[in-house]
Amino acid sequence: MDIFLTYALAFALAIPLGALIARVFAGPASRLASGFLRLSGVDASHGMTWRQYGAALLGTNVLLGVAAYLLFLFQGNLPLNPDGIANMRWDTALHTVSSFITNTNQQHYSGQSGLSYLSQMVGITALQIVTPAVGMAALFAVLRGLKGQTDVGNYYLDVTRAVGFLVPTAFVLALLLTWQGVPSTFSGAKTATLVQAQTIEGKAVTTQTIPVGPVAAMVAIKQLGTNGGGWYGPNSATPLENPTPLSNLMEIVSIILFPVSLVVAVGRFLNRARFGLAIMVVMSVMSAALTLGAVLAERGPNAALQGLSALGPNLEGKEVRFGADATALWAAVTTQTSNGSVNGMLDSFTPLGGLVPQLGMFLNDVYGGIGVGMINMLIFVVLTVFIAGLMVGRTPELFGRKIEVREMKIASLIILLQPLLVLGFTAAALANPAVTANSNPGFHGLSQVLYEYNSAFANNGSGFEGLGDNTPWWNVTCSVVLILARFLPILGPLAIAGLLATKKAAPETSGTLRVDTPVFAGMLLSVMLLLQLLNFAPALVLGPVAEQLTLNRATAAQAAAASTGTQDQP
Repeated sequence: MDIFLTYALAFALAIPLGALIARVFAGPASRLASGFLRLSGVDASHGMTWRQYGAALLGTNVLLGVAAYLLFLFQGNLPLNPDGIANMRWDTALHTVSSFITNTNQQHYSGQSGLSYLSQMVGITALQIVTPAVGMAALFAVLRGLKGQTDVGNYYLDVTRAVGFLVPTAFVLALLLTWQGVPSTFSGAKTATLVQAQTIEGKAVTTQTIPVGPVAAMVAIKQLGTNGGGWYGPNSATPLENPTPLSNLMEIVSIILFPVSLVVAVGRFLNRARFGLAIMVVMSVMSAALTLGAVLAERGPNAALQGLSALGPNLEGKEVRFGADATALWAAVTTQTSNGSVNGMLDSFTPLGGLVPQLGMFLNDVYGGIGVGMINMLIFVVLTVFIAGLMVGRTPELFGRKIEVREMKIASLIILLQPLLVLGFTAAALANPAVTANSNPGFHGLSQVLYEYNSAFANNGSGFEGLGDNTPWWNVTCSVVLILARFLPILGPLAIAGLLATKKAAPETSGTLRVDTPVFAGMLLSVMLLLQLLNFAPALVLGPVAEQLTLNRATAAQAAAASTGTQDQP
């Protein structure tokens, strides 16, 4: 019931928000946005072709990336560094910039000890605002092309509009989190006296250093912007980011608020409410299945505790104050939306519990990241329309415009990019054990490596955390995956929309394939599941499935030995 109410609250907030977003992006520029852009030397009334839009998108991201890279490299020599954080290594800075400029927030450093206040605020938090805004802007540019507009909008105006939604919402959430106890201060780390002294490496330790800072503001946009990168290494598993059950509820709802609202906005913006509803149903069916799978898997006992008289849910790596269900719900939601934040350690999930986040990221469009999740879904819509057209012997059409060779070449390349990068780099890493720094050489070790690249491609950022990943190998290879997986799946659909916009729309007839029917929704779901199953089933069988079967066999052998009164020999 708690899980149902969480989703209900998210949808209750997302539906009116989606309607408002659609109205703002469909209307003229506001006086405030026009005035702000005029001060920046930008004419908000000047439209762009898809090529100009893509060039502006890439150009601004490159400039932001270079500025953030220099900030991280020299943070130790800059102000707002009361704890004396050192400069980042070149490869760690490269990965951090690549991660945050792509809305992924995959962290190969521990936030509280790796970045100064200046880097956290100006570098990290600023990118956490801009990058989801870029994704939202790109979505509406694609939608304008699908509507037949060769002028896909003004990139700078669209980003400004998106920021206008993200910042006020994050401000409200930051105040609520501060009320719940999340730190909001510019003072340095605090020192607390331990209740009981500890002996570490032969030395008595009586105090603990607690890093603080303007944490609430970062956590708010981290959740709302499908970012995921936390101020602290343990992310929202630490009470300093997520202190109470109420803060936990607010942060989970925040993860899916904008992704769900944008599905609503798509139907309103295109004036095709039934199409938006069909997409929402497809996404929600997958979301419900993944959430149910994660919760059921984590309600089972930890295999290492088999044979004990009292067995409960798998609580290893989980905050007892949240429990197994809330942690599993968070894990399912955060990997459906490319958020990547966590309130427990995914590496400690059961094999099948860890399989669910992998599946969510392989699909990469179950609500998905802000803007890009819906863009990914539109690629599968194009593919499904093409397949359906071939099945009935008609020229494939989307919204009355023919889908031809050029559009399908682009869509095919975008779909093939994921298995090529994820499986290719996973194979390369496993073929060189010296570079992986893997804590588990068996089936779980394969899952750890696969998860790292899967998370990078899905712009998710979560990890199994069993890897020593702050090395040149992981930082450079993950950076390659991050950059390609962010910008090619944005530019490709933008090109498809631009090509479709130049074609004359044919009127709908009784023979037109409608994309707003239950039949099409079912076919879309089937195409997505079948394609991703063919791509990744072998890797999943060799990873979490094999690990689960091994545990089942060991448990059965232990039970048989106990029933006969014998000891199982190694």
